[in-house]
Amino acid sequence: MAKVELNPALRQIRGQLDGFVYRVRYGKQTISKPPDMSRVKWSPAQVEHRNRFRRAVAYARAAMAEPKVRAVYEQEAMQQGKRPFDLAVSDYFKGRDLFG
Repeated sequence: MAKVELNPALRQIRGQLDGFVYRVRYGKQTISKPPDMSRVKWSPAQVEHRNRFRRAVAYARAAMAEPKVRAVYEQEAMQQGKRPFDLAVSDYFKGRDLFG
């Protein structure tokens, strides 16, 4: 296994780049291939949850695009120490709709 020592200009890499996944685990940089999910058979409950999450993300994107709704989420996010987008996703699952 190769060991790489990163200089101060590039201390750590995270994310996917050139077909590899870079992450830090237990303080050490790791590199791996992304998982092959092409043969996974999702259960009906998993499919439904993935669809609900897709709709939640769509709601959050719409909320961040609307200035008045975004302002509400930014204010709440500051008070709670969270990100506005994450609050919007959470609100979708709780049934809170600031558009209506």
